[in-house]
Amino acid sequence: MKLNFYNQQGFSLMELLIVMVILGMLAAVVGPTLWKQLFGAQRDTAKHQISIFETTLDSYRLDTHKYPNSLEDLVKNNAGNSKWDGPYLKKGLPKDPWGNDYQYRKPGQDGRDYDIFSFGADGQQGGEENDSDIISW
Repeated sequence: MKLNFYNQQGFSLMELLIVMVILGMLAAVVGPTLWKQLFGAQRDTAKHQISIFETTLDSYRLDTHKYPNSLEDLVKNNAGNSKWDGPYLKKGLPKDPWGNDYQYRKPGQDGRDYDIFSFGADGQQGGEENDSDIISW
């Protein structure tokens, strides 16, 4: 049996264009939804990490009878406190989902003991939507 490769036909230019148009339409419909899901997941991760910080700060306070001066005190006994029972964060200080450091303020605003926050995707205070700040309160 002899195969004849010269008589095989490929896709026509029209068929390729139709496939490309269909793929483009799918990307236009699905793409924004996927980006919105990704941004929402990053914000949810930041909220969850802030919640972990709050629990860890409470553990630190139970041991030392005060909140730390900085988040680094959760990892190292910088103050030389004899009641320190850390490290309270075993894997070190996490970064926020955008690769920035979490911010810690002691005392916090409006009479709170502390505030923990992330500046969001832009890494700057303020912003809207994905760039808005995520705050512990």
